[in-house]
Amino acid sequence: MDHPYASYRSLFPVLASKIHLASCSQGAISKTVSEAMEEYLNSLLTTGVNWSQSIQEVEKAKKGFAKLIGAEPNEIAVLGSVSDIFSTIATSLSFEKGKNKIVTTDMDFPTVGHVWLAQRKFGANVSFIPSQQEVIPIEYYERFVTSDTLITSISHICYFNGFKQDIKAIAEIVHRKGSLLFVDAYQSAGQVPIDVKKMDIDILAAGTRKYMLGIPGMAFLYMKTELAEKWKPRVTGWFGQANHSKFDIHQLTPAPGARRFETGTPSFISAYAATAAIRLLLEIGVENISSYLNELAQFTLDYGQEKGLQVVGPLSADQRGAMTAFYAENAGQIESIMKERNIIVSARNDVIRIAPHFYNTKDEIRQAIDELATVLNTK
Repeated sequence: MDHPYASYRSLFPVLASKIHLASCSQGAISKTVSEAMEEYLNSLLTTGVNWSQSIQEVEKAKKGFAKLIGAEPNEIAVLGSVSDIFSTIATSLSFEKGKNKIVTTDMDFPTVGHVWLAQRKFGANVSFIPSQQEVIPIEYYERFVTSDTLITSISHICYFNGFKQDIKAIAEIVHRKGSLLFVDAYQSAGQVPIDVKKMDIDILAAGTRKYMLGIPGMAFLYMKTELAEKWKPRVTGWFGQANHSKFDIHQLTPAPGARRFETGTPSFISAYAATAAIRLLLEIGVENISSYLNELAQFTLDYGQEKGLQVVGPLSADQRGAMTAFYAENAGQIESIMKERNIIVSARNDVIRIAPHFYNTKDEIRQAIDELATVLNTK
């Protein structure tokens, strides 16, 4: 398979000396992102204060993310992490009798379960949809989401094994039951197309350090405008106010749209990085990236099995994102060994995750799987 994005590889210095296949944990940093961060630092060094310029960069990042997911800029808020977003949303809910059920799945990232379980003391009834053979059958949503469900909280792509869910189909089910749909898109934003309007997503959270090719410190919250206007966040701050520069300590006036969920000063350097990274993703096109990664995912599945590795999760690339998980006892130790051999993969519990992005090649994946098979066979 020819590499359609070979001309972009020079933007990622790490690829000159290492095989970087850990986008599910941290995407490779490009020169454009590095230059954007340097721009932020240099402006501080030379001007001393760059507040206005930095605020503009935050707005650019919001607009870029809105375009990435088919939303409007006023439907986007920025917070420090996806965990912050989940906590902010959870504490904004009222758990009333007859409408107090929270439905999530046992395949979601632990933060999700932790946040929802913490709401039990406030009246939430938390229910976990169980996985079956490393996937969540679509019919389980019909069974577990009931008329008393307030919000259904799910991942688009599973962090552990790459299983991808049909968000549009799930949205139809949960909305018919009278539930809101909250999607964790941390493992999908930047690698698969997302259109929040066509998918009918009520709330979505995504961070910048994985497939969005940024750094930690900034996460994006999407919420439908008509929904946001009804909510009054209990976690707030001056950036969540209608006029944050008014400095009126006696008035609480939530900002319009999703911005009311913002709290304090965001990580400006992360905003610079996010703007540059999203610009690159939009330039290439997520549809194009997704098509290429689907080919890489199928190759990873096929070649991994050919080398005797045990796939964890779906065996078809159509049911997963770019990441493929292989069973590996002592995965953390194996990750370290692979790193010593200049191959960056990501361990979780008893799996090694191979997660390419558009800058990777089939030959890199082949070399990584060869090395992984060798390491596993010598353990």
